[in-house]
Parts: sequence; C-alpha cells; structure tokens
Amino acid sequence: MLFAPLGVYGLISKTFATMGYSAILPLFKYFIGVVIILLVHCLVTYQGILVLIGKYNPIKFFKKFSPTMMVAFSTASSSACLPSSLKCMQEGFGVSKSISSFTIPLGNTINMDGTAVMQGVATIFIAQIYGIDLTMGNYITIILTATLASIGTAGVPGVGVIMLGMVLVQVGLPLEGIGLVMGIDRFVDMFRTTVNVTGDAVCTLVIAKSEGEILEGAEAQKFEKVKA
Repeated sequence: MLFAPLGVYGLISKTFATMGYSAILPLFKYFIGVVIILLVHCLVTYQGILVLIGKYNPIKFFKKFSPTMMVAFSTASSSACLPSSLKCMQEGFGVSKSISSFTIPLGNTINMDGTAVMQGVATIFIAQIYGIDLTMGNYITIILTATLASIGTAGVPGVGVIMLGMVLVQVGLPLEGIGLVMGIDRFVDMFRTTVNVTGDAVCTLVIAKSEGEILEGAEAQKFEKVKA
C-alpha cells in the first residue's frame, strides 16, 4: 500500500511520455465520464433499489457501510474487502450469517457492475480516439460483452482493464487501445471497486429483508459499540 502511489505515478508518467501532454484533456474527460456514471449508478440505481425494495434508509446505509467502502477505494480489490463486507453485514446491519456468507462472496465473483460500466465507456472512448464510428449494433454488442466480461473478472486490482480486450475484439477495435486508458486505470479502479462492493451490500440487504433474516438487537448493537 505504501508503494502503490509510486506505481500509479509511474504508469501515468509513461502515458504522458509516450502520448504527450495533449492526452491529458481526453483522458480527463474519460475519467470524469466514468466517475459520473458510477456515481449515478451507486446513488440512483442502488439506493433506489434499497429504498423501494429493501425499505432501508440510504443515509443510514452509507454511515454504516462507509468503512468497507474506504477499504474498497484504497485497495481497489473486491477480494480484499470480503472480510470487511462480511463483518459489516453481520454485525453492522444484523444480516444473518446464512445470508451474508452466501450473497457477499457470490456478488464478489459475479456482481461487477462498476467494471462493466468502465469497460463500456472505455470502449467508446477508444473508438473515438481512433476515429471509428460505432453502429447501434456495436453499442448493443458492447453492453452484452462488457456485462459478460465483468462477470468473469477476478476481484483484484487492474483485471478490469485486461478483460477490456475481450470487448474491444468483439467490436473490431485495436487491442493497442488498452494502452490509452491503462495509465489512469488505477484511479478508475478505485471508484469502480467501491461501486462493486456497495452493490453487493445492497443486494445482501434486500435479500435478507425479503427472507426475514435481519437480526435486530445484540449483533447490530455490538458493531455500534465497537465503532464508538
């Protein structure tokens, strides 16, 4: 973790050394675009599901789940967040172990919405850089392929950009385009991992609510005391 900033600096330095400072503005637009879509997905889609189906207060959710979100943001690894997510679900939200021990690891494996979003935006960005026009059929292919590719993505840092190659091949874009976004992917990875982990928690709460597996009292109070 201490050396991670140096690695990120090295990746960005290589990007600007090979592409020049003219790449700053397009990459900045790409980064902002991905972050905005991830925020909308997290704050509107996930929290809408949490309120309408789970009947849970979003503010209360973020207050309790924020420690795990910080772990996800700093490590950029869904797998590294697994212990924190399980503890938070069981002790913070009172979700039974039988539910959380199934849904959290399962979501950690297949629920990579943030990665799918990044791969879709990155593909469109690369197509624009190369001056290639995408048809409606290409956009549909990108959506389907990005979704499938994200399901098979491992929960470790940087894998999402590697799986991006699968999406590029399906729409006939050059694989070299991955190098355009790789330099800043660490920053993007931090945001998309946070969204992935948050989605797992929301789905767990909704399922636990529907099954009546949210424990009130002892376990939740124990977590609050530990935080205090």
